Amino acid sequence: MKITTLGIDLAKSVFQLHGVDEGGAVVLQKKLRRNALRDFLGRLEPCLIGMEACPTSHFWAREIAALGHDVRLIPPAYVKPYVKRQKNDAADAEAICEAVTRPNMRFVPVKTEDQQAVLVLHRSRDLLMRQRTMILNATRAHLAELGMITAQGPRKVFDLVRRLSDSDDGLDLPALARSALLSLARQLEGLAEEIGKIERQLMAWHRQSAASQQLETIPGVGIITATALAASVPDPSVFKSSRQFAAWLGLVPRQNSSGGKDRLGHVSKMGNGYLRRLLVVGATSVTRRAGTNVTRTGAWVRSLLERKPTRLVTVAIANKTARTAWALLVKGENYRAEQANCTKEDVAVP
Repeated sequence: MKITTLGIDLAKSVFQLHGVDEGGAVVLQKKLRRNALRDFLGRLEPCLIGMEACPTSHFWAREIAALGHDVRLIPPAYVKPYVKRQKNDAADAEAICEAVTRPNMRFVPVKTEDQQAVLVLHRSRDLLMRQRTMILNATRAHLAELGMITAQGPRKVFDLVRRLSDSDDGLDLPALARSALLSLARQLEGLAEEIGKIERQLMAWHRQSAASQQLETIPGVGIITATALAASVPDPSVFKSSRQFAAWLGLVPRQNSSGGKDRLGHVSKMGNGYLRRLLVVGATSVTRRAGTNVTRTGAWVRSLLERKPTRLVTVAIANKTARTAWALLVKGENYRAEQANCTKEDVAVP
């Protein structure tokens, strides 16, 4: 039995394998428990192994590659067309085995443990930030029920919450309500401390990552966005162009073209939603500072704001930022802003 190509359908405990020989004939259809997979693959001669890209696939790709196999990860959406009729583990493994041999197939670069660890920091921070927002909104709502309206912004809520711990705060609150609000205040303090720890760890990783430092030079890209991009894109060369990279992030218009007629709609919003959100937030800050930006980018943003809605311009800037990020990652250079033929006095705030 000479297996040249093997498709593995990953799962939590039971993995489905589908192997073919050089002529494409099926020579293996097997189920394996998780703890038996490494031993089984260790006894096979080196071959091409395909798997769907998923949260656990990067770990298994590193483990299997260490055994001498050529491992490739495929986006699940690109495997689906090869699934025949019924959806089951055996059909999925067969489809993966077929898809991995296609010459025009696109593959997902395997992330290192270090890159995955940084992304765990990002997901943890994002979760804690959402929890903080929930508690802030709940606190503001509870205070409103008792006739106390807080100003906009989390800082104002924090200031009011700190007053609750003072017995002479001047707030006329029932004892039970004060006790509940103090409990939420302690949760806020704990969340703020944990978020600060994560951000310091991200800063430390940023300082030792050349790619992250290059990305930070782009306007609208801070340390959070730079570290997320650097960890999420281990090999930018898998994208043939900057537009393909922007499309991977879902920042290009959705197409519905036929018969030679081009029809473009809203942005596709496909791919990594977290990275897309960070880029759009950064683009929003670029839009707000456009009035004092004397670079060519600033002039371009101001010309867009004169003709298009602000939110559309923001997404366009995010698209441009993504393309710039790809170029810097491929070339290994810092961002260099080109000055426009104007001064700050000549710039009109939109």
